Amino acid sequence: MRRAVCPGSFDPIHNGHLDVIGRASRLYDVVHVAVMINPSKKGLFTVEERIELIREATADYGNVEVESFHGLLVDFCKQRDIPAIVKGLRAVSDFDYELQMAQMNMGLSGVETLFVPTIPTYSFLSSSLVKEVAAWGGDVAHLLPAHVHAALVERLRAK
Repeated sequence: MRRAVCPGSFDPIHNGHLDVIGRASRLYDVVHVAVMINPSKKGLFTVEERIELIREATADYGNVEVESFHGLLVDFCKQRDIPAIVKGLRAVSDFDYELQMAQMNMGLSGVETLFVPTIPTYSFLSSSLVKEVAAWGGDVAHLLPAHVHAALVERLRAK
């Protein structure tokens, strides 16, 4: 069985993430979406909320498994016998950082990293930017699945 992982914080998941996950799901039998836990970052959504938002957003794919993980991504891969990491690249600046990570991961464990160029429609998109624009009242509905947009608006309203 061909397996890969798409890692990230996904706070919240947006259409750019879903583009990469969807493309990976057509190439692999199983795609694990790993919601990485970073204790130094305070997310807008809890890890559990992010997992539920991602599960709903990817339900139609049929071959996506979503879970959280704390620690090194290569350990996540080793524990699940996953030989490949799939990462989206928005710009050349992403490549510089991601190449270093890919080389480190290969050196640590032999796990391959495959880079998927983001489609131009989402090349500017990040969760941080979505949250910032939404916090100032900007319309980000077209950048998120409807249920994620509703959750984002509700969360920002409660703050």
